[in-house]
Amino acid sequence: MLNAYSIKVRGVVQGVGFRPFVYRLARTNGLTGWVLNEEEGVEIHLEGEEKTLRVFMEELKTQPPPAASIVTLRVMPAEPAGCTEFLILTSQRQRKPTVRVSPDLPVCEDCRREVFDPQNRRYRYPYINCTNCGPRYTVIESLPYDRCNTTMAKWSLDSYCAAEYGDPANRRFHAQPVACPHCGPHYYFQQGDEIVRGDSEVAHVAVQQLKAGDILAIKGLGGYHLVCDARNAKSVAALRTRKYRKEKPFALMAADMEVVRSLVELTPEAEQLMTSVARPIVVAAAKVELPEVAPDNDELGVMLPYTPLHHLLFEAGAPDVLVMTSANRSSEPIAYEDDQAIGQLSGIADGFLIGERGIARRVDDSVVRAGVFGPAILRRARGYAPGAVAALPSERPILALGADLKNTVTLVVDGQAFVSQHIGDLDHYQAFRAFQATVGDLLAMYEIQPDKLLVVHDAHPQYVSTLHAMELEAAEKRAVQHHRAHIASAIAERAAWDQRVIGVSFDGTGYGDDHSIWGGEIFAGSVRSGFDRVAHLRGAVLPGGDAAASYPVQAAAGFLERLDDLPNVMAKPFSFGVRYLNAVRLVQKNMRTFPTTSMGRLFDTAAALTGFTRETTFEGQAAMWLERLAGKSPETEGYPFPYASGELDFRPLLKAVVRDRVRGRDVFEIARACHRGIALGVRDAVTQLCSTYDTKTIVLSGGVFQNEMLLNDLKTLLERDSCVIWTNHAVPANDGGISLGQAALAAFDTPEVFGFLGEEDSKCAERAA
Repeated sequence: MLNAYSIKVRGVVQGVGFRPFVYRLARTNGLTGWVLNEEEGVEIHLEGEEKTLRVFMEELKTQPPPAASIVTLRVMPAEPAGCTEFLILTSQRQRKPTVRVSPDLPVCEDCRREVFDPQNRRYRYPYINCTNCGPRYTVIESLPYDRCNTTMAKWSLDSYCAAEYGDPANRRFHAQPVACPHCGPHYYFQQGDEIVRGDSEVAHVAVQQLKAGDILAIKGLGGYHLVCDARNAKSVAALRTRKYRKEKPFALMAADMEVVRSLVELTPEAEQLMTSVARPIVVAAAKVELPEVAPDNDELGVMLPYTPLHHLLFEAGAPDVLVMTSANRSSEPIAYEDDQAIGQLSGIADGFLIGERGIARRVDDSVVRAGVFGPAILRRARGYAPGAVAALPSERPILALGADLKNTVTLVVDGQAFVSQHIGDLDHYQAFRAFQATVGDLLAMYEIQPDKLLVVHDAHPQYVSTLHAMELEAAEKRAVQHHRAHIASAIAERAAWDQRVIGVSFDGTGYGDDHSIWGGEIFAGSVRSGFDRVAHLRGAVLPGGDAAASYPVQAAAGFLERLDDLPNVMAKPFSFGVRYLNAVRLVQKNMRTFPTTSMGRLFDTAAALTGFTRETTFEGQAAMWLERLAGKSPETEGYPFPYASGELDFRPLLKAVVRDRVRGRDVFEIARACHRGIALGVRDAVTQLCSTYDTKTIVLSGGVFQNEMLLNDLKTLLERDSCVIWTNHAVPANDGGISLGQAALAAFDTPEVFGFLGEEDSKCAERAA
């Protein structure tokens, strides 16, 4: 008896070879019907005997293409239409798209073998790809994912590629970016007015330049990289000087896993991340020191080659480990357009390896680590974005604009929360332009109309993202408090909307309900009911406001002002300097001094007392330095960090640091005692609050919880009390996860989702504008 079914598949099912897979599976099982891309995903009509239909369903669920991800599979009986064969039909557009867009994929082993096969048509072709690999998000200009909607549209397939594209038995069947040397784009090498062409020739020239110590700008999937020999200290130092990047570590690309293992200590979890389909930069403990690559740092960030061009360069004799850093000047977004790259990077790069295929949007490399609580994303971009990370109970579209640092944007469409790639710090003009472009890009891709849109932004009235929210056309606008958004981001990953938690949100800065600078907050509640602030770090002051984040001794002035009998910190062993004195004067006169509960600034203060008295050159540097010191110490007793009456009191801890520095205690032990003491104080606070609010679930989020030593201490302490600990995995614990938390709270209209701006805040925003 002939039966028929209509099947709708949602998830990452476009651009990953899903329709060809369905075609082959149907033909293998003798079924007829059709498959096509539609707005929500893939639609299938099947006709055949019930037994073979069931076999098809099982294999569809259990053996999808490697890069596909099925989220929902809806099967409904249908009327047989008398189909005589199985076809791939042209994509349909009747409604607005809600399909998940595939992230970019690393070159697969089949393509890698072909690119080095002299008998293959695509021998040494840097744009080789198939349905299992290659660009996706960075070439898609609109949905559905068809060639005409990508940056490959201007290259017509020749007869050879067209035959592969139309052959169901070929892995390039309906591979949208497919091309070959005869019909597709190429790379060329440019140095001044001289241009070299030819796939083998340009790789050879680039390698010779790298071996000679030159710095190259090389076009990748989501933008340009600045590249040099990582073992050539002179080249790396020159790159730092030209890029204005003083001390922040550079990312590395190693030729293969053997080289990776010689550079860093890899746990099985870290190796799994390294070789995963995302091919991120993995941060791990260094086994060697590469001068100038990661100053004052015991870790290296390493990734494997992920494009055919990378493999071609290493095969042509490139140094086995390369610095591979985003092509920009410090703090600017990555350059991705050819003219822009040549204009911006000509003073940095000695030569340019330029690809003719356009990039639809800039996307950095992702950064991850195998953390104490599992994989932890530090920067979410290539390989992960723009994947949906949560399902929210919202039928209306929500645009969450995130925070001003480490900005990402989240768009909720049909309940799916799509988190953008890392954008950057919005106080830099070019990053703000990238932010505007990303917002427009997501809204256009999913055809969101403003009359239905809810825009969510941070509660800070002077944030750049808040001011941009004021300019957007939308049905409604709301503000969400920064630290509650951190907690909600970790819960959203688990869709545990009603779970009562104690949420610990520690970071450097965020706008509090009382208009002060928060950063050491503990909440009780749930996403659905809202979060009450039930405890916090004892209040201090920040002289100079945000400037204190760059100068640990300046932050220290606001915390040490709360201590009695303070020794002369201008003298040895502290040697704080004139900036500290100026900050003290601000505190004493109460000028440009702001109340704060920032845990990030407490770590900076501890770092200053332990010896980090200079300016930081990248965010979190002083705290990372302190953690590095602590890692060199044996286990030691923690300093007192008592919790009482809703406050964590930092004064005993800082007094102990000052006392031990004066006594000459080893700074490694002091740093370790700081970490242990903070962990013990937090344990005391959350266990008391868990008892009060009848829960065992604790959420840890915010930039401070990128500190692996602190996390490890808390894990050990809290699991003894049978607590369940949730941290971020799909989005960063830092401000890169804020937009997801904003969207989650807005979806439930919880009490801390405020109206757009109050009267006082509106005036502040007007003055800031």
